[in-house]
Amino acid sequence: MSQPPSNPYPGSYPPPQQPGGYPSQQPGPQYGGGYPPQQSDPQYGGGYPPQQPGPQYGGGYPPQHSDPQYGGGYPPQQPGPQYGGGYPGEQPASHAGSYLESGQPSYGAPAGPPPKKSNVGRILLITLAVVVVLCLGGGAVLVFAAKDKVGDVVDATKTRLVAPATLAGKPKVTDPQLTSAAEQMSAEMKKDVPDATSTVGAFYGNPAKKDLVMIAGASGVLADPKKELEDGAKSLSSELAVTTFSPVDAGPLGGDAKCGDGKIDGSPVGVCIWADRGSLGVIIMYFKSADDLKSQFATMRGQIEQKG
Repeated sequence: MSQPPSNPYPGSYPPPQQPGGYPSQQPGPQYGGGYPPQQSDPQYGGGYPPQQPGPQYGGGYPPQHSDPQYGGGYPPQQPGPQYGGGYPGEQPASHAGSYLESGQPSYGAPAGPPPKKSNVGRILLITLAVVVVLCLGGGAVLVFAAKDKVGDVVDATKTRLVAPATLAGKPKVTDPQLTSAAEQMSAEMKKDVPDATSTVGAFYGNPAKKDLVMIAGASGVLADPKKELEDGAKSLSSELAVTTFSPVDAGPLGGDAKCGDGKIDGSPVGVCIWADRGSLGVIIMYFKSADDLKSQFATMRGQIEQKG
């Protein structure tokens, strides 16, 4: 009997593959390194990667019992969402502008009710007007002091203005805005009237109950108190819309005084101003008339002005 040829496939053609497109089991797979996995998951064109990727193969035939690689027979799964970090599905936090100046995060909470309208604005307008009046009047200290008699100058220099703890039974206001305004008022007068022997600025009463009094003044030598009084009254008439200033009793401290009704931002104010050889001062009663202030003027001035 004749023997079959040792190479039944003559020529340079390679032996046919196994039916179904699977490669023959021989020769065995060649691995790039390490130990081959027992089972290899199929590799798809997209989708989620396997939890534990197998080693990469350097070439040759895939390992035994390997599932077929699909070149396009099955559509790839839809790729899952790409996560930049953290937990899946979280929206990335945007930190641009998310912190206020205080350093606290902004959560977009609805704003609270609008704040109640404050009277501080109109009060500060009056404060500014008074500072202007007193600084203009106090300028006379520099101009006319040299013309005064020595005895009058000595008496005038003993006068001081102070802010008492209470004024006609009204406590000193501790509101930060009003306290700051009073301090700035006094500091401004000291700067503009360097020869003043004292300056004063303070608020008394209870602003929440529309019970508020402001005092302001400077002490020093005034050569012509009557003129300073008239100049101050004219300036206050312009700034506070005072229609008429009427003379009133200046009280036991002497000098001259006037009071009148004013208005600022629609609210009434009672205004009294005094001047003597040693001081120029103003008392303003908010939300009241000049008649309300006149009855207490002499008492209030006596608690503010002190003569040595």
